[in-house]
Amino acid sequence: MTVISIQSQVAWGHVGNSAATFPIQLHGIDVVAVPTTLLSNRPGYPTIRGRVLDVQLVADLLRGVEERGAVAAARMILSGYLGSADIAMDVADFVARAKAENPALLYCCDPVLGDRDRGMFVRADIPPLVRDQLCPLADIITPNHFEFEFLCGARVTTTDAVIAQARALMARGPATIVITSAELAGTPHSEIETLAIEPTGAWRVRTPRVPISPSGTGDLFAALFVAARARGLATPEALSHAASGIHGVLVRTAERGTEEMRIVESAEVMLDPKPRFAAVAIPAS
Repeated sequence: MTVISIQSQVAWGHVGNSAATFPIQLHGIDVVAVPTTLLSNRPGYPTIRGRVLDVQLVADLLRGVEERGAVAAARMILSGYLGSADIAMDVADFVARAKAENPALLYCCDPVLGDRDRGMFVRADIPPLVRDQLCPLADIITPNHFEFEFLCGARVTTTDAVIAQARALMARGPATIVITSAELAGTPHSEIETLAIEPTGAWRVRTPRVPISPSGTGDLFAALFVAARARGLATPEALSHAASGIHGVLVRTAERGTEEMRIVESAEVMLDPKPRFAAVAIPAS
């Protein structure tokens, strides 16, 4: 079983593939990790080295893994931070080719575009391409609340509004939409809410808020959700697994007092989270 993961890579810290590869492998899944950037560390440190990769290099890497049979062996493709509009277009081409070759392949697009605190943090030509080219190819998307509103083109502040906008978005492609860090009326301030919506069901999971916000949590969540789905878990069980796992990692990180997530030492927490927070079905309104 294989997941092809296309996103940023850092030498220091845990974002992009540097947050996703080990958690997926931990679940017994091989990872074909294709970088879109090679950086010394994430933004936010006093210095940063490295660069976004040339699209020709990313395209060559994708062609190379195709030639090695990775597409035929893959259960899922995961994409995250892309770095440039050219790379976004090449990833869209790759996903289309891969799904044509392997119709059983699922594609999860984590639309890494921005967040409520910083707004958009990618180049201005990337968000429209993610919305109009990648998301229509996706079976699953995992935006945070800010990114979900961009994809929908509307503000959403209630659970009913999220479900309605998600189902409208499904008409353009994805069958499963997971919204992380949902900021909704009725969500207790002491909790983090994550919702998953499909055409015939919707679920929420709430976990206690941990008073830290390290980078890469969205990348880790997407990895845990993809790992669960690749292993055959249904959406509510995958939602519970991913939300519970990331809560455990954040608790461990807060205990250590570090800027970067303590992913490696949290292996047992990601594989078998305790406590496990259940995904609760949202009644139809």
